Amino acid sequence: MYNEEHAELKRRLRKAGENKMSRAYEEIVDFIAGGATSDAVAHFEASDEVRSRVADLIYREKNNELSSDDRSELDQFIHLEHVMRLAKARARKRSH
Repeated sequence: MYNEEHAELKRRLRKAGENKMSRAYEEIVDFIAGGATSDAVAHFEASDEVRSRVADLIYREKNNELSSDDRSELDQFIHLEHVMRLAKARARKRSH
């Protein structure tokens, strides 16, 4: 089941032209599929590669240098960040 869902996610990302996002999505999907505990979810952090990419996009946004593809990518990072914040908050509630 996981492999099918993971393959479908990759296919959709490619089709949508969001290949740059695949690394962030893959990290989160692999993390969840690995049987993450509530404590692990509460302490999850994106890789240096993903954080660097987000920092670059934010810098370019502040300097009005984002293409429409970059804007879409940044929006998706923001969405993922929101999802992870919600997951972390719920995980913290469960561990207390």
